[in-house]
Amino acid sequence: MLTALAISNIVLIDQLSLEFRPGLSVLTGETGAGKSILLDSLGLVTGERADSGLVRAGSTGGAVTAEFDIPESHPVHAVLADQGLADEGHGLRLRRQIGADGRSRAFVNDQPVGVGLLARIGGLLVEIHGQQGQLGLLNPANHRALLDSFGGLQPQAAEVRDAWQTWRDAQAAVAAAREQLSKARADEDYLRHAADELTSLDPRPGEEEELAESRTAMMHGEQIAGELTEALSALAGDGGAEAGLRVALRRLERVAEKAGGRLDPVIDALGRGFTEIEEAGRALEAVGRDLEFDPRVLERAEERLFALRAAARKHGCTVEELPAVRDALVGQIEALETGEQGLAAMEQALHLAETDYAARAEALGDARAAAAARLDAAVMVELPPLKLERATFRTAVARLPRERWASHGADEVQFEVATNPGSAAGPLSKIASGGELSRFALALKVVLAEADSPTTLIFDEIDQGVGGAVAAAVGERLARLSDGAQVLVVTHSPQVAARGGVHLRVGKTVEGGVTLTRVEALASDERREEIARMLSGASITDEARAAATRLLEGAEG
Repeated sequence: MLTALAISNIVLIDQLSLEFRPGLSVLTGETGAGKSILLDSLGLVTGERADSGLVRAGSTGGAVTAEFDIPESHPVHAVLADQGLADEGHGLRLRRQIGADGRSRAFVNDQPVGVGLLARIGGLLVEIHGQQGQLGLLNPANHRALLDSFGGLQPQAAEVRDAWQTWRDAQAAVAAAREQLSKARADEDYLRHAADELTSLDPRPGEEEELAESRTAMMHGEQIAGELTEALSALAGDGGAEAGLRVALRRLERVAEKAGGRLDPVIDALGRGFTEIEEAGRALEAVGRDLEFDPRVLERAEERLFALRAAARKHGCTVEELPAVRDALVGQIEALETGEQGLAAMEQALHLAETDYAARAEALGDARAAAAARLDAAVMVELPPLKLERATFRTAVARLPRERWASHGADEVQFEVATNPGSAAGPLSKIASGGELSRFALALKVVLAEADSPTTLIFDEIDQGVGGAVAAAVGERLARLSDGAQVLVVTHSPQVAARGGVHLRVGKTVEGGVTLTRVEALASDERREEIARMLSGASITDEARAAATRLLEGAEG
């Protein structure tokens, strides 16, 4: 509920601080005293459009601060959490500053916010019903939810929302599958060619590295083999070292005896050398056999390596990734071949989801029609005491065409009235006059008290044009409504004023040549005088005081 309101430099108010209590608070005062300034201030701090005309003349800017005490279950806490705003528990403070140029700034718990967010939060806290416009329950956008709340249909509506989401998910899945299948069909020839190509190539993990190492080894082997051949030729070929040693050894052995043993060391050395050369030759031959070079093997290795690298460039991947690319292509072809069956299954699921949603939405629509009949009957009971006995209220529940079905169901809900017998019913906000509109709002509020209970309800001159028993009926209903919500009412009716738990009087005063609006809370005796003034006018009579006393005693009783 609203606990405090501070206004600074707004129209005729220089500085004003008010405190509020639960229940029904009434604001009275002569016409033009400035009661509308309080409503304008509340509208400003709850997100209504700022106007430089609200700033008091001669001031650079004005400000309004409203403080609320809200229960833990109030939906505004979820909004604060969603927006990352500090939540001070039960306390909530809204502030709006406006400059003489019309520019404004908004704050929630002293944190700057956009005006749109301020209006969203303010709409959850305060609902204003005035002569110039109606908010909250008279907004057609809210009628469906209000009817569901009145009829206790929220669980059924939640099931419809879930069925809608399932249907939407199935639609998205079918659309994605169709797109994928269509793309696969368009690329089918390429997919099959590319898959066959890679399947024929049959790349293996690690194959590139193996081929590169083998190719390098074979290219080096060709060079080594040539040098080995030359070395063997130098050792054992014609004119080679082996032949020379053999000739030298043979000649020395012929003359060894004649040399008297002096050639024996030389012959031994040449023999050892001859043996070493033979062993070296055999070793070279063994190496040559191990490094035997076949140009055809090298050519095949190079062709394989170049083919793998070309395929990798074609598919924009590494050679190592080619097996995975091949598998993916084969998978797409298999998906293409089985896609029709998968799509058919998805389409069947889509059909079932749509059928389920349609059935649930139709059942909800039937339940809404039944709840609408109960709501209409309850509201019609409230109309005669409010001088609306000639009016007819109805809740129109219309089935929407398929293209307008949504998460809320397949119905459009709107409150309609006919103010005179035989006249056509139409939207509440367009058919009823200002005073009628406020009384319709009161009747609806009384009936929907449990279904729609914002923190603070404000009625501006709801009793305009009525008096006597009708005004008393208005007051009685406002008091009844205030049992479940804080209610503020601007009134010219003594019958309504007598119902207030808190009575605030708004008046003008001239201070230092400047006209200012002042608001004061009235004590018991002051209340009687103010209600007597409302009954008799400027000259208060004893009869008016006695009537005021009876009204106050009747309200207390």
